[in-house]
Amino acid sequence: MLISPAYAQAAGGGQDMLMSLAPLVLIFVVFYFLLIRPQQKRMKDHKAMLAALRRGDKVVTGGGIIGTVARVPNDDEVVVDIADGVRVRVLRGTITSILTKGTGDDGGADAEKPAKAGK
Repeated sequence: MLISPAYAQAAGGGQDMLMSLAPLVLIFVVFYFLLIRPQQKRMKDHKAMLAALRRGDKVVTGGGIIGTVARVPNDDEVVVDIADGVRVRVLRGTITSILTKGTGDDGGADAEKPAKAGK
């Protein structure tokens, strides 16, 4: 009896389908460990840095402005001294890094102590 090619191909199709999905699964695993996981860690570190923001910290904003935190009025805003007598209100999320940590109580007398760099 003759077997048509369609029936012959259908007999071993289960393992072929698994082997065709293996490269896609491998690509997803590589993307997770090389792209997604490090980005999540960076976001977590940035969020922790913003939560630890205190008066006297020397910061850099997203626009590249360097200033000293004068006060933290609420959870969303920070008042930053950018020059003598010039204060601006910036959103906390726009602060990209902390250059030096202040003491938090006297407005930055301890400006020589460097902040821990987030990676």
